[in-house]
Parts: sequence; C-alpha cells; structure tokens
Amino acid sequence: MKWGMLCLVFVIALSSPLCGRAAAPEVPDPSAWAKLSPAEQASLRSELKQRLQQATPQERAAFRSRLRERLEEMTPEQRQALAEKTRDRWQRLDPEERQRLIKERRDRVKAMSPEERRQLIEQRREILGKLSPEERALLREKLTER
Repeated sequence: MKWGMLCLVFVIALSSPLCGRAAAPEVPDPSAWAKLSPAEQASLRSELKQRLQQATPQERAAFRSRLRERLEEMTPEQRQALAEKTRDRWQRLDPEERQRLIKERRDRVKAMSPEERRQLIEQRREILGKLSPEERALLREKLTER
C-alpha cells in the first residue's frame, strides 16, 4: 500500500497537465531523490515542473510512465523507506502549506481535459490493482479515517 501511495504522490508532484514544446526531462532516480535535502528537492521539483509544462502531452505521458517503472524497479524496502520519508515530510509541513498544496493539486485536476482525467483514473486503478489485499485493506482504512 505504501509504495502505491508513494507512486501517486511522486507522480502528482512531478507532473503537470499543461502543454508545451520542449523535450520532457529525465526521470530522477528515486533513491537519489530521497537523499536530497528538502531545499534541493524543492529546487529540482520546480525545474521539473517548468520543463514538464513545456513538454507535449505525449512527452509528459512518457515521463509519468518511466517514473512509474523506476518506482516499480525499487525493492519493497526501498519503496517503504521512500514512502516513510515522504510521509514524514508531509506531516512536518505547516497546515497552511499543506492546504496550499492540496488546492494546487485540485486546481491541476480541474484544469485537465476529460481524457486526461480518464487516464489519471486508469493509472490509479492500475496502481491499486497491484496492491496486495492487505495493502488495499489498509488503504481503505486510512481513507475512511479522513
């Protein structure tokens, strides 16, 4: 369950639905990403977002696909560690920053075309389909707590 949620968080953080013409950036190595300081991650994330905004929809889709592949290549222990680090960082954010990020994500989804939304839903279903029954039960439990 944790790596599935991490995939979603990582993809969301690094992708954007806007169009452009520049080549999509290379997918960062998840384990190297985890070793960066929060400031370094923020800087690289900003740069990636800008480059993805200039990329074509096909280039962004290729970026997201490669990102998923990289995360799936990680061992369960590596994904677990990355998920825990990401969760800790999220929990340390002040409430205003969390709300800003939530609103940003909501706005990005609203700006998506119906086709992009369908693709997003399909990607989420695919990720959820890879979870074990135990992981799905834990995720259901967490979502009902909200």
